[in-house]
Amino acid sequence: MNKKILETLEFHKVKALVEPYLVTEQGQAELQELMPMTESSRIQQAFDELSDMGQIFVERPHFALGATSEIGPAMRRLELDTDLNIPELLAVKKVLAVSKELVDFYSNLENVDLVQLPQLFEKIELFPSVQGALQAINEAGFVEDFASENLSKIRRRIRESEDQVRQVLQDLLKTKGDMLSDTVLASRNGRNVLPVKNTYCNRIAGVVHDISASGSTVYIEPRAVVAINEDISNSRAEERHEISRILQDLSDHLRPHSGIIRNNAWIIGHLDFVRAKHLFARDQQAVVPQLSDSQDIALLNVRHPLLTQAVPNDLYFGRALQAIVITGPNTGGKTIMLKTLGLIHLMAQSGLPILADKGSRVAVFREIFADIGDEQSIEQSLSTFSSHMTHTVAILEQADQDSLILFDELGAGTDPQEGASLAMAILDELRLRGIKTMATTHYPELKAYGIEMAGVENASMEFDSNTLRPTYKFMQGVPGRSNAFEIARRLGLADKVIQSAQNWTDTDSDVNRIIEKLEHQTVESRRRLDHIREVEQENLKMNRVLRKLYDELNRERENELNKARLEAQEIVDVALAESKSILKNLHEQASLKPHQIIEAKAALKKLAPQVVDLSKNKVLKKVKEERAAKVGDDIVVTAYGQRGTLTNQLKDGRWEAQVGLIKMTLKPDEFNLVKAEKDNQPKQRQVHTVKRANVKGPKARLDLRGKRYEEAMLELDEFIDQALLNNLSQVDIIHGIGTGVIREAVTKYLRRNRNVKEFGYAPQNAGGSGCTIVTFK
Repeated sequence: MNKKILETLEFHKVKALVEPYLVTEQGQAELQELMPMTESSRIQQAFDELSDMGQIFVERPHFALGATSEIGPAMRRLELDTDLNIPELLAVKKVLAVSKELVDFYSNLENVDLVQLPQLFEKIELFPSVQGALQAINEAGFVEDFASENLSKIRRRIRESEDQVRQVLQDLLKTKGDMLSDTVLASRNGRNVLPVKNTYCNRIAGVVHDISASGSTVYIEPRAVVAINEDISNSRAEERHEISRILQDLSDHLRPHSGIIRNNAWIIGHLDFVRAKHLFARDQQAVVPQLSDSQDIALLNVRHPLLTQAVPNDLYFGRALQAIVITGPNTGGKTIMLKTLGLIHLMAQSGLPILADKGSRVAVFREIFADIGDEQSIEQSLSTFSSHMTHTVAILEQADQDSLILFDELGAGTDPQEGASLAMAILDELRLRGIKTMATTHYPELKAYGIEMAGVENASMEFDSNTLRPTYKFMQGVPGRSNAFEIARRLGLADKVIQSAQNWTDTDSDVNRIIEKLEHQTVESRRRLDHIREVEQENLKMNRVLRKLYDELNRERENELNKARLEAQEIVDVALAESKSILKNLHEQASLKPHQIIEAKAALKKLAPQVVDLSKNKVLKKVKEERAAKVGDDIVVTAYGQRGTLTNQLKDGRWEAQVGLIKMTLKPDEFNLVKAEKDNQPKQRQVHTVKRANVKGPKARLDLRGKRYEEAMLELDEFIDQALLNNLSQVDIIHGIGTGVIREAVTKYLRRNRNVKEFGYAPQNAGGSGCTIVTFK
């Protein structure tokens, strides 16, 4: 894209409108380098990113990024084996902190369907060790004492010496108070000194650092603190050297990751830029347009972005239309419409939202040319006509079918008849070459050209003859009138003078009447269209209200159902606790078989309904294929996720199943089919979700470390049940040493369990007293 069109249409002012929304220096740099693109795929990618950001703001309206500084030069210094200073390290520290915030934000983002932005979030890499090391420098640029052990020692020594100096000086203030001109310590040349009266300067031994302007006070550093201050100065030098070494270590820590950190900074800046575009679109009521691959342009209620109170207009520049000729008087807004068309496409091809309504379409042009304004040059002996024609010749040489050309006052600056002929010839040349063109003109001959020539359409700017003011409304398909005679009559010019002027002017009154009629029809059509839009907006508002009420009703219904489920869950939990106590007593007193106890516990657990967590706004849907079970079908017992095979169906509808070494009696709703006998239909893979157990296979090891007592005992109970069902002969229970509470609880549980043959601690090289090995009967 040529730079002249960017200057002519003031594209830099549009970028200035986006700049206040940026918070990072990387984003500001990307904005400054922003240029229109000519590849549709890149433009669409920018639009998708902008749409994604809009989806994020729907879910998280207050999404924000931390301000970051440019770190490119710092990363280049690292690559050149140069150490970074404290401000540069702070800038890197901020980039790493914002990177962590963005990764956390994206990991917690739910209910948002993104297209382009996920690949940016997922490319951010974190360096916890580097980020932790940089904590040695606080936000004020101070290197903390914990940065190194040596630095901590040096600073402790400095503080002790300074305390000693203060104590000595305080003692002197008390004992030599009559010799001092002030009872407050002074500081000269970085040293604490005593303000001694000049008459007593020989009474206090020390180093003289300064004398007051009147000469009555001598500032003396007592000899008793000179040596201590020298030690402090040496320690300060050691401190500076140690800080330099720490900065070198931090730079060495960062150096291997400089490229990735630079990429993180770019991603942060790009996300900041996309966020700024969204905020600009929100405040300016701009939209993301559709991209047309056939130069079919439709701009709905389009506004010029640099005008504070721009009048919205519709502009249709269809595929079959090659040229639009705008006629009418000056100050009507013709040039603004010309610039609006060009500037909107510059914005769209730069990935920026445009000031228009939803449904607008833009084309993609490889070049946009414009001849707007008077570029006459006295030094180059160029008149207005010459300057326009020179520019027009250059445009005709460079333009092709992928170009958009904007002419302001085409053919102006010369004889009207010759100028009109040149304008029609230029438009016809561009029409035959298939180049989209919009031109403004005062020549009446071009009105007839627009009516008679295929692919060319007239347009004008509406003018209110009652108020003698332009309305800046764009009327496509209607040529403009000069309105000179009517304006003159309303301004008080005599009728006979106006009549004389009309006689002198070779004006086709019939054509003017037709144009006037077309103007009235266009205004009426626009009025009806505005009414239709108002009705449409009211319908949309009503639809949103109804949808909101419907969603609220569904939410309330789910809340009530969830309350009922929670109450049921509480009741069942109480029943489970009581049943567990009963089963425990039975287990200790009666000689029950293991599988009978496990079946009883599984049946009790099934009473607990599933509770929907509405805070995550997700509904779990289960789809179960309706098919009759048959003997020999493989099943999954839903209570504890074990696979088995159906062996027999009882008269009461229950089924006998072989699950491992145990035979079980199950109801039809207590298992899910995995595989049925072959029939005419092909097999379909079924996925069964089991809530209380893992179907990956039996585990022979249980890790209880870090668990609370109640949680550990529950997991231990379920683990032993699973081991018995899977006919495991030996398992390991890792409980650690710690306080010994979990270990003692495991020991008591195993002693009470009748199915445990023996148990004991593992060998020393396999965990020792932190692990118990259990052998079953």
